[in-house]
Amino acid sequence: MVVVNKLKDIRMSQLIYKRLKGSFATNFDTLESFLKIAEIPVVKMIPDPTDTTFTRTINDTIGYIKVEDTLFKNKPYTINDLAIIPFSGGEKFQMSADTIDRGGVKVHVFQVLAPYKSYLKGLSKQRIINLTAKMEDNDLYAGLKLGSLTEASTNGNWE
Repeated sequence: MVVVNKLKDIRMSQLIYKRLKGSFATNFDTLESFLKIAEIPVVKMIPDPTDTTFTRTINDTIGYIKVEDTLFKNKPYTINDLAIIPFSGGEKFQMSADTIDRGGVKVHVFQVLAPYKSYLKGLSKQRIINLTAKMEDNDLYAGLKLGSLTEASTNGNWE
């Protein structure tokens, strides 16, 4: 669950990066540098007084807050440790980003990988080998995977 939670933080970081930069970060150095300086708007939403159905709102940006102060405020790690796979002894997630063509539309995609052998260190080597073989026999990634470089998805293979 610790590795999954970190992958969820990486996904949120990538989504913020894409929202502000227009594409996904291709590596952790770029993403971490961005997260240290990036700010997101604080928006006040009020109902439009001319709308009797209360379906329209007026959005007013009342300030900005640093991403580092919101997303990483209560985490057991800092932005500098975002790339490190928990329980791996310092190994890093493998991250890449690209653009694919879907029906004539360019779609930005990213993928983050954490192999079983990295975050299951210390457990039975034979069980890790068996689990890896089982996944590979079914043409699945042998570990945790977030996003895809071939599909427009930001889902993880644990979801």
